[in-house]
Amino acid sequence: MTQPSTSTPSPRQPPEATVPDYAAIKQRQQATWASGDFAIIGVTLQIVGESLAEAADVRAGERVIDIAAGNGNATLAAARRFARVTSTDYVPALLDKGRARAAAEGLSIEFREADAEALPFYDGSFDVALSTFGVMFAPDHARCAGEMMRVVRGGGRIGIANWTPEGFIGQLFKTVGRFVPPPSGLVSPAMWGREDYLRQLFGMGAASIRAQPRIFNFRYASPEHMLQVFRDFYGPVHKAFAALDPGAGQAMEREMLALFERANIAGDNSLVIPAEYLEAVIIKRTPDVLH
Repeated sequence: MTQPSTSTPSPRQPPEATVPDYAAIKQRQQATWASGDFAIIGVTLQIVGESLAEAADVRAGERVIDIAAGNGNATLAAARRFARVTSTDYVPALLDKGRARAAAEGLSIEFREADAEALPFYDGSFDVALSTFGVMFAPDHARCAGEMMRVVRGGGRIGIANWTPEGFIGQLFKTVGRFVPPPSGLVSPAMWGREDYLRQLFGMGAASIRAQPRIFNFRYASPEHMLQVFRDFYGPVHKAFAALDPGAGQAMEREMLALFERANIAGDNSLVIPAEYLEAVIIKRTPDVLH
């Protein structure tokens, strides 16, 4: 694996009061995403992968990498457009879910275990890099953005979909964080849902950055139903409940239900929650523009 090319400047690390122990955080995160069964929730987000593949203009024959792919929403979207896709994640069980989905559709996809902060590919290996609600959770944002830039060729595209701080999932992060605080010094993953932050991360190596807020609608039978699904299957919520004593767990449950009820636009007989995310496409500068 090569190091980032000198022709592609690494994005600046945001100033932080405390430098987190990224290795330890990543180890805990890996265990978190391996807990529960994210694929149960992940498959409901498929429409986001399809929208991102269109926004990034994925074309037949292009080399595409899906980074922090989870169970493969962007992976499948790109493969359905006849691209040559490599699907990566650091949780083997999620890659297995993606393999099963690809096999069911008869899609030819390479699946490879890989860390988003240290991708095992040469510089410029891909025409397009995609990630839906994936790279935003890597603890070292600058390093992750640098790796995305490195493995894409000059003139290639990076397409990402990230929850916004103000949107529903951003509010859910804040609710959980009041009971199980994140590690000291760690920048919120929801910062990836801000265009100005993306320009800070990618701006030096980007020819252009196009960002657009979008809405994904979570659809469940009721607030209680959604809470149960997230508690059982969504790793960060699953682990948070496991870390709390019964009293604190009940308090967090009440706050989550109150959030779900406030956000629900479907009335008393169902649940539909609009969740804002930022869809962004970054065009990497070509080497002649960088010098």
